[in-house]
Amino acid sequence: MAGQSGEGGLKFAVLGPVRAWRDGRELDLGTPLQRSILGMLLLRQGHAVTPNEMIDAVWGEEAPPRALGALRTYVSRLRTVLEPDRPARSRPELLTSIGRGYALRLPDDALDLTRFEHSVAEAESARKSGRLGEAARCLRAALALFEGEPLAGAVGPYAEHQRDRLVERRISVIETLMDVDLELGNHAKVVSELIALTADHPLRERLRAQLMLAYYRCGRQGDALNVFTETREALIEELGIEPGPELSALHQRILTADPTLAVAEQPAEQALDEEEQPPPARELPRPAQLPAAVSDFTGRKEVAVRLRTLLSGEGVPLVAISGIGGVGKTALAVHVAHLLDEAFPDGQLYADLRGYSDEATAPESALGGFLRALGIPPDVIPEGLAERSALYRSILADRRILVLLDNAHDAEQVSPLLPGSAGCAAVVTSRVKLADLPSARLVDLDVMEPDEALSLFAAVAGAERVSAEHGAAMDVVAACGFLPLAVRIVAARLAARPSWTVASLVPRLADEQRRLDELKVGTMAVEATFALGYGQLDPAQARAFRLLSLPNGPDISAGAAAAVLSLSAFEAEEVLESLVDASLLEAPGPGRYRFHDLLKLFARRVLDRTERPQAKTMALRRLLGFYLASAQSAHRLAYEGSMIPGNLVVVGSGRAFDTADEAVAWLLAEGDSLFAAINQAAAAARAAEQLLPAADLLLAMEPLLESGTHTREFDQGTRAVLAAARRIGDQAAELRAGYVLGRVLFAGNRLKEAEEHFRTAYELSLARGEKIVTGEALNALAVVVGRQRRHTEALALFDAAMGYYRDNHVPAGEALVLSYSAREHLGLGRPEDAIAAAEKGLAVFTEIGSGAGTARARYHLGIVLSRVGRLTEAVHHHAECLAFFRASKQRVWEQRVCSRLAETFIAAERYPDAVRHAEQALVVSREIGHPYGEALSLTVLGKALRGLGSGTRSLDCLRQAFEIFSRLGAPEAGDLKVLLDGIATADDTISDSTVVEPVVEPVVEA
Repeated sequence: MAGQSGEGGLKFAVLGPVRAWRDGRELDLGTPLQRSILGMLLLRQGHAVTPNEMIDAVWGEEAPPRALGALRTYVSRLRTVLEPDRPARSRPELLTSIGRGYALRLPDDALDLTRFEHSVAEAESARKSGRLGEAARCLRAALALFEGEPLAGAVGPYAEHQRDRLVERRISVIETLMDVDLELGNHAKVVSELIALTADHPLRERLRAQLMLAYYRCGRQGDALNVFTETREALIEELGIEPGPELSALHQRILTADPTLAVAEQPAEQALDEEEQPPPARELPRPAQLPAAVSDFTGRKEVAVRLRTLLSGEGVPLVAISGIGGVGKTALAVHVAHLLDEAFPDGQLYADLRGYSDEATAPESALGGFLRALGIPPDVIPEGLAERSALYRSILADRRILVLLDNAHDAEQVSPLLPGSAGCAAVVTSRVKLADLPSARLVDLDVMEPDEALSLFAAVAGAERVSAEHGAAMDVVAACGFLPLAVRIVAARLAARPSWTVASLVPRLADEQRRLDELKVGTMAVEATFALGYGQLDPAQARAFRLLSLPNGPDISAGAAAAVLSLSAFEAEEVLESLVDASLLEAPGPGRYRFHDLLKLFARRVLDRTERPQAKTMALRRLLGFYLASAQSAHRLAYEGSMIPGNLVVVGSGRAFDTADEAVAWLLAEGDSLFAAINQAAAAARAAEQLLPAADLLLAMEPLLESGTHTREFDQGTRAVLAAARRIGDQAAELRAGYVLGRVLFAGNRLKEAEEHFRTAYELSLARGEKIVTGEALNALAVVVGRQRRHTEALALFDAAMGYYRDNHVPAGEALVLSYSAREHLGLGRPEDAIAAAEKGLAVFTEIGSGAGTARARYHLGIVLSRVGRLTEAVHHHAECLAFFRASKQRVWEQRVCSRLAETFIAAERYPDAVRHAEQALVVSREIGHPYGEALSLTVLGKALRGLGSGTRSLDCLRQAFEIFSRLGAPEAGDLKVLLDGIATADDTISDSTVVEPVVEPVVEA
């Protein structure tokens, strides 16, 4: 195809349908809107396009309300198509973000339009030099790139405008080609082509004039005059005008048979006589300006290989290395440049552009140094930037020189210093991502891998000392955040103090308040390096950099950051992305941001020096408010009909969710950040209004508790809030945290402690007249009492909870009580009452449309039906609720249901099915760290294996279950003791005859 080059790599076409190929294979570019966005980016040729420009270009005045979101989706899909092998956390190298816009970074020959214009330019040069045949070949090659209507398939105002422009450009080049062919004397060959062209474009006077001239030179004067007559009639009829002066003049010259209309003879190329040859050029010196190679350079093998490959490519390779201060950009660039010495035999140029100092190197000054190094006398060097840059590129033409531009500030500083001829290459280092540098391949340098950092530490401090204290050395480099500058500084300090041990550095670096002070030696200091980058920020960026260091979470979402900064989502994203571009923030995933550990310490130090305490307090309150409002929305969707969301004290706005699955997914993704905010609030609380949002957030995160993924964090967070509540006398926070802690303890089968916390929460609720967990505390208290087989007492508590929910018109609460109470009826030997309660609970949940409630009701009904022998119905209900719990990632419930299914299959003597489900329950319980669930799973697995005749393995499972139940103080330990005592001693020696492998996704059979 014309738009597709035979060479490898990515190729694009706009001179026809918008298309793309990788290594000769066409890519699926998606919908017309998506192709339109790609087309616009291609036509902007590396220049940034803002989202608003794109929306106006594609949708015009009919942009939908969510056009920005749709645009980002299309950009994300294009990135996936263009770079399918890009790692999830790496930044795109082709379709990049620049400030608040996007740019497509491509080699010069990747786009058919670029090749078209290049061929046209070559033709113009050849024509000026009298090489008309070459000019015609270049023009025809350019026109062959067109494949029908330009931008075919693209939509929107921009595509329509550019389509018209490209059509006009094509016709203009065709007219030029016709002129060249006529100058070459090819008038007979072009007549038919001109006839067709004038038929398609009857009002273009230039084409009409060319056809008249071709006819005349073919001896067809009459036809030439008829063309003029037809043209005049068409112009008058269509436009109401006479032909222009050029066409009229040609008409007159044809009438008079002007001899100058004949084809001019082409002069032969003249060779210079030997005595006219210019004197041989003076040999220019070979510059070798690279700094000395780092003798102890360590690691970076993969990225070094990648850089060498990129810099050895065709054309004028350009690589821009970015990263935070101290990450080793210069060391890497110098190391690779030395490795490429033989690939660039004409030398290396180097300039420190001092982009982050108060006196950055001006491009004119750097060019002056380069020109002198290349042998140009100072008095010959021009003054202006453009003139120096032109002379510099002229000298580099036909030479192979590597240019290293270190510590650049921006693309504007770099552009005049780049070579322009094939054979040369350039490497640029900068703290900012130079995404607006045309044709640059961007390499974002991260901190070292742990083993690389350890090797660097050993190379500087001494391998023997590090080897003798390997564990302490790893602690040291980890405290340095694996940042090469920090590692080198600490290692140098250790090397200079023979009496120190590696272990003595660990406590020095453990103190976050002093760590930056420890990371300095001689003229090297991490803090000073960071300060250079911070000093380049504008006020909005600097404020964001400081305030975003406040949260203790591992990272932060764009929405949460907007709350901290008190900005709109758009404004927040803009400033966040600008900090990423400045290498002061990292973007580990779409819409998520984080600091390097040492940068966070630096930001907090600047924050303490700059911001008032009230400003810091309010920023954290806004963050907690955002989390609470979002979690409230999540809880409301996950547990329809619950009283909790409506009784939360929410200030501010948060995320909205469309489905319960989306809500639970958000809780899972934000879990670590939510607990960090809770613990931070508990530690800083001095008054109730500071602590209550954290306690409410714990309540709102109930769906996350059911997932089983954050049990330890819930335990720590609730205890922190509870301690703070008691310290400042905040009973509202105390009852909330106490209730949640009871839930955590119950999940761990610590029944006595859970009962105590539920009773306290209930009593505080009554004393304060708060309804937020009154019913939930009563219901939970009944469940924990029932777990201890105090069935009559449990039913009395369930009756109290039922009365409370009825009085407050909470049908979901009534259904919950009915479902849970069914098992207590069973415990008292009342199966009919149990079935009636469970079925009624299921009916209520189904009626109110609660997915979570319906699944729990099915779980309890399945247990009851299994116990009374209605096994097929039991399996049906458990299979239904298992599907729900898996989809909503409620792994605690998934483990429970799998165990109950195994029990039912044992009762049905379907032992292989029982083993499969028991194995699945065991896998889940161990993955989420749920010892009671593990013991329950081992119990049913042991019984199922015994049914299969696997006596030894069965006995081992039952003994493990007994040990766990005994450690937990669970009543099930007594049941198991009776079972184990009743197993014949002979069973202990039975060898396993059947090996049943666990399966990850068991199949439930009805």
